[in-house]
Amino acid sequence: MAQHNDNNPNVLHPHITPLATYFKVAMALFGLTFLTIIAHHFRANLGALAAPVAFLIALVKATLVCLWFMHLKDDTKINRFVFASGFFFLALLFVICAMDIATRVLEVSPL
Repeated sequence: MAQHNDNNPNVLHPHITPLATYFKVAMALFGLTFLTIIAHHFRANLGALAAPVAFLIALVKATLVCLWFMHLKDDTKINRFVFASGFFFLALLFVICAMDIATRVLEVSPL
């Protein structure tokens, strides 16, 4: 008796993405890289917004890579959640380290 597992989320299905989609994502990544270079040249004009702009561009690029090249777009919700939780805890680690560095008291040697 043959069973059809087309609707079963626990059965692995091949992720078939057209090659044109990969080229579009790659072109978007090249465009965002070019945008990063432009933002770097105007960092003096951006002032305090230079770093958030660079991080925002990097976040968009990382999202594109994760969704299409790592196939998280076609994966199950639990796998996406596990992957996202790793990034959440990495960001939490960076925040805790930044808070530690920001709250340090400089000690001056009396000698």
